[in-house]
Amino acid sequence: MGRFGLRLTARGAVTLLLVICLLGQVLAPGPVFVAGCLIAVLLVQPRDLLPLVVTPPLVFFCATLFVEFVRALKAGSFVSSLGLGLFTEMSAAAPWLFGGTALVLAVAWARGLPDNVRELREDLRAQVPKPRRSRDQPAFDPEPEGYFEPRVYGGGTPAASPETSPPAGP
Repeated sequence: MGRFGLRLTARGAVTLLLVICLLGQVLAPGPVFVAGCLIAVLLVQPRDLLPLVVTPPLVFFCATLFVEFVRALKAGSFVSSLGLGLFTEMSAAAPWLFGGTALVLAVAWARGLPDNVRELREDLRAQVPKPRRSRDQPAFDPEPEGYFEPRVYGGGTPAASPETSPPAGP
């Protein structure tokens, strides 16, 4: 089980990070987010590192959006209060957001993230069917001759002969 005796799936770690971020929005959003990122990446199962690594910015945004939405309900202008609150909070927390995401990436890398990426690549390669080739059949179907070419040979319209020309008027 590891050092902590508790291992979470990726969903559990993301949920834990969301709860920590929501609680941290009241105290100090940035430092609490970084601490939550560290706790989540240490408690997640090694096979679930890849989904966890990509979610901290989204989790932080969702927590901030929820808190600012609730705050904007009390304001006179909902839309402007929500927009200003999101802009202010995300701008103030940007260095913490970057630091927490980098910390998750560094710890996950040390815990085996490259193996997860390698396994994902192998799984994706196995799902792509290889084209079958035989010696008799080419790898592609040839186009029919002249299919995409204009007709350049032949006379075009036949020249008018006296028998086929219309009679002259009176």
